[in-house]
Amino acid sequence: MPDKRDSHLMAVLRVIPSTKENGEVELEEVPELEEGVRLNKSIGLLSSVTIIVGSVIGSGIFVSPQGILAMTNSFGASIIVWIACGLFSLMGAYCYAELGTMMPRSGADYSYVYEAFGPFFGFLRLWIEVIVARPVSAAIISMVFANYLLKPAFPTCTESPPTAVRLLACVCVLTVGFINAMSVRWSTRTQDVFTFAKVAALILIIITGFVQIGRGRVEEFKDPFEGSNWNPGNLAVAFYNGLFAYSGWNYLNCMIEEMKNPRRDLPIAIVFSCLLITAIYTMANVAYASVLTIPEILASDAVAVSFATRIYGPAWWIMPIFVAFSTFGGVNGTVMTTSRMFFVASQQNQMPRLLSFLQMSSLTPIPAVVFTCATTILYVAIGEVSSLITYLGFVLWLAIGISVLIVIIFRFTRPTMERPVKVPIVFPFIYIAVTLFLVIFAFVGAPKEALIGVGIVLSGAVVYVIGMVWKYMPQSIHDFTYKVTVTTQKLLRLVPGV
Repeated sequence: MPDKRDSHLMAVLRVIPSTKENGEVELEEVPELEEGVRLNKSIGLLSSVTIIVGSVIGSGIFVSPQGILAMTNSFGASIIVWIACGLFSLMGAYCYAELGTMMPRSGADYSYVYEAFGPFFGFLRLWIEVIVARPVSAAIISMVFANYLLKPAFPTCTESPPTAVRLLACVCVLTVGFINAMSVRWSTRTQDVFTFAKVAALILIIITGFVQIGRGRVEEFKDPFEGSNWNPGNLAVAFYNGLFAYSGWNYLNCMIEEMKNPRRDLPIAIVFSCLLITAIYTMANVAYASVLTIPEILASDAVAVSFATRIYGPAWWIMPIFVAFSTFGGVNGTVMTTSRMFFVASQQNQMPRLLSFLQMSSLTPIPAVVFTCATTILYVAIGEVSSLITYLGFVLWLAIGISVLIVIIFRFTRPTMERPVKVPIVFPFIYIAVTLFLVIFAFVGAPKEALIGVGIVLSGAVVYVIGMVWKYMPQSIHDFTYKVTVTTQKLLRLVPGV
């Protein structure tokens, strides 16, 4: 007896273009399925935690944690900023927990903005997040992965050969794409393994550092606030750098439909992960200062490697490998969550219909994963794309502030809406106030870059008009997308997701 899902597939695959006698192609309507296929609910509490931790902890804490130290000019002040950034991120993440449990729909920021402000602003949020910001971040992280994986092979070189770095970065992205296309369980297990690896590396650094403290290496801690720079401008830059180190705490919301028990697990995972990351970041910086002097930390191109070279001697090469593990997990988390945003946007008819299809056996959004990886590889090929993140910094903080603002808006416009998690109303107000300060600071400090970021966003408005408002798109384009959709369905055994 055929599997029930096979009947759904046949319902879709019956759509085959037929040719009329005059040579014109007649496109039959796609039959509607009585039942849809949904994303598989396979993410438990542990995987929820590893998705957040794995997405937040990237290469930064291993390679360049000195950004805050350079601005504050003292160890004590830098630690205060690290802790403050962690608690501030927890406050924003808890606001997202309210939104996620109110609207348990994958897509995170995109879904919330779409629901609150309509399709146009939802598309703009999607545009800056999944067309530029996340693929660019994944491209940069994959190149860091390649550079550090190759470092033991080129120990005397400051940087590994660029061609080798790009090729290995593409291999990294393709491997992650294959894992995410094959199985949700594979992708979450991969995230689990590499998150444990990066946390283990940081715990190794922390234990080593505290052993050094026990041996009396406490010179940097005797007067930790000596020479502190409390200038508001410098503190703002330090805070800005710190918050970027914590970015990624909202990624789990992108996969909320695949969580087994989001009402229980989402708030627990958010609170535990943010507190864990804050503790790890703080203790790792203490460990670095127990081995390296402040000038050595500021001068280092890769602090964790300098730390390992000083302490582990010939075994220093394990640290670049751990950094590579950390970045691989970061790429996996980005691809896994970004593909879900494409998936949801396609269901809202703001992306090609094909991107909302699932593979019948694995129930994975293969087209969305492929599109995410293709965009990332494009940026890897381009190479120098880090400036795009700089341009979008202003816009991204504004967008996050708007998402948190929705918590306040819905308290007044939808007071009866069920809220499994209800944050104290002061949280979103504080978060928005600080975010506005960061946005204004970013604009005043770098107006040219901020205006370029606004221009990138407005380019999304042009795409929206052409793709969704324009009613006279040539029939040939519709025919082409139709044929691509049907052919891809047949090849990959896809069915529409709901």
